[in-house]
Amino acid sequence: MKNRPIHIPAAHTRRDFLFRAANGFGALALTDLLAREASGTEKSGNANPLAPKAPHFAPKAKAVIFLFMVGGPSHIETFDPKPELDRLHGQQLPPSFGEIKSQFLKAGTPLMRSAWKFGKYGQSGIEVSDLFPHIATCADDLTVIRSCYTDSFVHAPAMYQMTSGRLLAAHPSLGSWVTYGLGSESENLPAYCVMTQPEGLPEGGAPMWGAGYLPAVYQGTLLRSGSAPILHLKPPQEIGDRQQRNLLDHLRRMNEADLDARDAELAARISSYELAYRMQQHAPEAVDLSRETSETRNLYGLDDAQTVEFGTRCLLARRLVERGVRFVQLYSGGGPVSVQWDAHDDMVSNHEKMCRWTDKPIAALLKDLKRRGMLDSTLVVWGSEFGRTPVSENGKGRDHNPQGFTIWMAGGGVKGGCVVGETDEIGYRALGERYHPRDIHATMLHLLGLDQMRLTYLHNGRYERLTDFGGKVIKEVLA
Repeated sequence: MKNRPIHIPAAHTRRDFLFRAANGFGALALTDLLAREASGTEKSGNANPLAPKAPHFAPKAKAVIFLFMVGGPSHIETFDPKPELDRLHGQQLPPSFGEIKSQFLKAGTPLMRSAWKFGKYGQSGIEVSDLFPHIATCADDLTVIRSCYTDSFVHAPAMYQMTSGRLLAAHPSLGSWVTYGLGSESENLPAYCVMTQPEGLPEGGAPMWGAGYLPAVYQGTLLRSGSAPILHLKPPQEIGDRQQRNLLDHLRRMNEADLDARDAELAARISSYELAYRMQQHAPEAVDLSRETSETRNLYGLDDAQTVEFGTRCLLARRLVERGVRFVQLYSGGGPVSVQWDAHDDMVSNHEKMCRWTDKPIAALLKDLKRRGMLDSTLVVWGSEFGRTPVSENGKGRDHNPQGFTIWMAGGGVKGGCVVGETDEIGYRALGERYHPRDIHATMLHLLGLDQMRLTYLHNGRYERLTDFGGKVIKEVLA
């Protein structure tokens, strides 16, 4: 043994030592990388549930911004012109269209034409109402889907269906499924952010961005309106950063001592503590709009009292996605009916106000994403829970219509400048290939590189899916 040659000869100089230890330093780096990779796997008891996960196939989009118009904007006033409805204005509904089933309509209510004109925009010639002069300039980036439908004419169930695929609450929301399937690209911000209107929440409330039976870490993080979107970002003044870090490390060690590989809730809690700590360091910069140029701020309408609130949220959405947030849900409308798209009493005053608040900021979001090279990898969706009836309600408004309505998509692998599907001549029913929320969700998942049938979660002995028994990918929208 004494004559055995030394396996690693001793280093004689510092330079020689560093040269001989190079493989050791590499091993340290490799150990850290492998630990990070392991933290994203479900087999690891110390899993980070929000670690980035590989999609099922090559994605077109990496993130989603879902612009949800609460209350049901009228498709026949915005993106689905109906010349025949204009001609039949004031007349009774022809028997050939059948009976209109809705919530508040009275028998014998006449048909009502749109109060606005439509024009053709862009090289594609997509027809857009005068209500949206700014969005109209982005026509060639839009894919307008005119043959959508839901299964309820009541707000909350239809909202749940559009945001979770089911009519009842307590199922995971779309954003929760996306973050469950893909994790987050940001280590310092929530994977799923929600921004509501300051006047109040949509009728569906928190279940619209809840995690349901998925682990709680996948629920949406609600950001506030105003100058402080995220509360408690400043560390406690009574303790320093080092002391706070030591406390979190001690708490983590205690939690991990009892952590079982199957204890997803405890793993999620550990992850949330760490995320909260990192957010104190990084989130203030993410929500600081003063870092934007005056040109960008004006583009979003932050210089106009009519657009500053919604424009601020649209600009925040871009900044969050830019920093790796996976899913942003942004609501227009909430609280009192007067500040929703729910135009029962007066279609003209309601839609003029809601469009004035949102048109310029939404167009700015699309243009800003595009000029930054982000639109190709960010899927933007504009939609609601249903549309409005072609017959009037009380002479000036319109009731709920789930039988046919419009959404549009842009960016993220979508074929811009095209129209998919149609409604009948008066805009009541979707015709031909009709698209249910399951189909819309299947298409969004597909663009994100997720196979709807493989994205499952075992709950009460049943493998649950966002699309339940499955939807059809709307191939016509794919670029």
